[in-house]
Amino acid sequence: MDYLKTAQEIVQSVGGAENIEHVEHCSTRLRLSLYDNDKVDKRALEKVPGVLGVRLNVQCQVVIGREVIAIFEAVQQQVSAAEPSERVKKNKTKPLARAVDFVISVFQPLVPAIAGGGVLKSLLLLLDAFGWLSRSSSTWKVLDNIGSAPIYFLPILVAITTATKLKVNVLVAVSAVSVMVLPNMAKHLAEGAEFFSLALKNVAYASQVFPAILCVLFYAQTEKFFNRYSPASVRIFLSPMLSLLVTVPVTLLLLGPFGYELGAGLASVILWLYGHLGFIATALLATALPFMVAAGMHKPMLPYAIASMSQFGREVLYLPASLAHNIAESGACFAIALKSKDKTIKSTAFSAGISALFGITEPAIYGVTLLHKQALYSVLAGSFVGGAFIGWLGVQAFALVGPGLATISMFVSPDSGMNIVYALAGTALSFLVSFICALVLWREKTPAVVQAVGGLFLAQPIQGQVIPLEQVNDEVFSARIMGEGIAIIPQQGVLSAPAEGVIVNVFDTGHAVSMLTDGGVELIFHIGIDTIKLNGQGFFAKVQAGQRVVLGDTLVEFDLEAVKRAGFDPVVIMVITNSERFTLERLPAAKHINDCQIVMSLKESV
Repeated sequence: MDYLKTAQEIVQSVGGAENIEHVEHCSTRLRLSLYDNDKVDKRALEKVPGVLGVRLNVQCQVVIGREVIAIFEAVQQQVSAAEPSERVKKNKTKPLARAVDFVISVFQPLVPAIAGGGVLKSLLLLLDAFGWLSRSSSTWKVLDNIGSAPIYFLPILVAITTATKLKVNVLVAVSAVSVMVLPNMAKHLAEGAEFFSLALKNVAYASQVFPAILCVLFYAQTEKFFNRYSPASVRIFLSPMLSLLVTVPVTLLLLGPFGYELGAGLASVILWLYGHLGFIATALLATALPFMVAAGMHKPMLPYAIASMSQFGREVLYLPASLAHNIAESGACFAIALKSKDKTIKSTAFSAGISALFGITEPAIYGVTLLHKQALYSVLAGSFVGGAFIGWLGVQAFALVGPGLATISMFVSPDSGMNIVYALAGTALSFLVSFICALVLWREKTPAVVQAVGGLFLAQPIQGQVIPLEQVNDEVFSARIMGEGIAIIPQQGVLSAPAEGVIVNVFDTGHAVSMLTDGGVELIFHIGIDTIKLNGQGFFAKVQAGQRVVLGDTLVEFDLEAVKRAGFDPVVIMVITNSERFTLERLPAAKHINDCQIVMSLKESV
C-alpha cells in the first residue's frame, strides 16, 4: 500500500489539511477532529484504497485496519505541514459533540500505556500463582512498579493529552499538574496544609484524571491571558510563571477536590447501577456494543473505566461486557468462514474472526456483522448470553485493554483465583452461542448473475423508465450496430452494476464504462447522447479498470440536472457487445433478484 498516496486522498476527502483540527488513532481507526464536518466527501473517502469504512458523527472516523499507524503518521505529516494561517477557524460542531470529541481526544491516547502496565501486572499475578516468580522477590517488585507507573502517574499523562488537545504549552501544563503528585506536597496535604490561611483539602491526587483535566483547562485560560498582556521582552518566563502562580493554588483549593469527587462519583454511580441491575446490565451493554463500536460511541466509556480502575483497582461492567462481545464477534465470523462458499466472504470472515479473538472487532463489525443480518443476530445472541453469564458470576477486570485471548490475563484477580476461570468460561460460552447461531442461520446470498436453465439475468443499472433501443436518438445504438440492449430515461444520477463482473475500461470523461460479467456478457454503458462534449464535467467515475464489482455497486455518479441544462439527452444505454452469443428473451413478469429489478434474460445460443 502506498501510505503517502492514501493519506493524501484521505486529507483531500475531508476538506484538506486546513480543515483538520486534531488527528489521532486507535487500534484500527483514524480519528479526525474537523473544523467543519460538512466539508467531508464521504463517498470519495469510502473509495480511497485501504479505507474499510467511514463513520461521521462527532469525529470523522476512518476505519483502516492494521495499517492504521503508518497511515496516521502520513496524515499527521500533512497536517503538521499546513500553514497555520490557512487553517479554518470556524467550527460548526454542536457543544455536546465538541465535549464528546474532547473526552475522546484526552482519554484515547492514554489506553496503550495503561493497557501495557495493566497486562504486565496481571501476568505477574499469574507468575506468582504458578510459583514461577514470588511476589516477595525483588525482581517481582521491580516489575510490579513498572506496571503500576502508568496508573500512578495518570495526572501527568492526562496533562499531556489535554494540553495537546487544547494546543497550549505542554511542559508548563505538566509542571502545574505535577505539583499535585509531588511526594512533599502529598505529605504536606496529609499534615493539614494551608494557603494564605485557606485550608487545602487532603486529596490523594495520584492515579486521578479529572483534577488534572480541570487544572489544564484553567491553565489554558491563564496562558492565553498572560501571553496577551505580558511584555514581549519578558514573556518567555513571565507568562509561564504567572500562569503557574495562579493555576496551581486555584487547583489545590477548588478544582482538584472537585475533580476528585467527580471521578469518585462517576465510578460510584456506575457501580450502583451495576449493583441494582446485576448481570442484566452486563448483558445489555454487551449486546449494544456492536452498534456503539460502529458509531465510535464506546470511547466515551473510557473516563468511567479509567476512573474505576484508578479508584478501585478494578472494573466490573464495560470490560467484562466487551469480552463477551469481542468473542461473540469471533465465533460468528469463524462459523461463516466455515460455512460460506464465497471465497471473498470466507477470507474476510476468517481474518476478522482472528482479529476479534484477540480483541480487535472493527474488521468483523464492518466487514461481516453489519453487512449480514444473520451474522448480526448471531453476535447479539452470543453477546447477550455470554454477558449475562459473566455478569452473573461477577467477573472483574484488572487491566484497561481490549479483552481477548491474548489479554485474558487481565482477569486474573489478586483475591480470587476463580475470576479468571469464570472469564474463560464466559469466553467459551460467548463463542459457542455465536458460532452455533451463525452456523444455523447463515444462508449464502443468491449470486448477482444467476444461472438458471442455461440462462442468466441482468438487473436494471439505473432508476428510470426502460425504453427499447430503437427509441434512442442515435443510430449507432438504435440500429443495434453495437449490439442488443436497452435504454433507460434516468430519474437519478447513479449508474450501478447490473451483475457481478470486472470493469474492463472507464472512459476518461466518465460518461461511459465497459465491463465483463461472470456469465461472459460484454457490456457497455453510455450516459447521454453526445455527452462526451462535456469533457467529463459533472461525471464522477467510482470504479477503475480491473476492479471487481458486484450487483448494485456504483459505477458512475453524474449530475443529471446539469446534463439536461447543457442541452444533452440524458438517456442511459446498456448494450451487449457480444450479443451474437446470446438469445434475448422477454420476461413474462417482473422479476427481482436481491431486491434488484431484472430487465434482461439471456440464454447462450447453441
